[in-house]
Amino acid sequence: GLHVDLSIDGCSDSDGEEMYSLDGEELWFADFINHRGVEPQPSFIDHISYVEGAYDNAVANQQICKQNLKTIREAMKDIPLEN
Repeated sequence: GLHVDLSIDGCSDSDGEEMYSLDGEELWFADFINHRGVEPQPSFIDHISYVEGAYDNAVANQQICKQNLKTIREAMKDIPLEN
């Protein structure tokens, strides 16, 4: 059958998120507070592990996201709210 694979990567000035899920079940997320990747899968399934370095990649993605956010804010600062 078909499966739904979802990836979320986002940031703000003070927070960020990177998460992967399959069929609505969270498989992996970056815990930026505790500096590690978390695989919150139940014990009754075949465990799916992510490659070593997934957390480091998530940290790098957050830096890119925050730089892109800064660039977009600067580019849009002079655009009027209404035309």
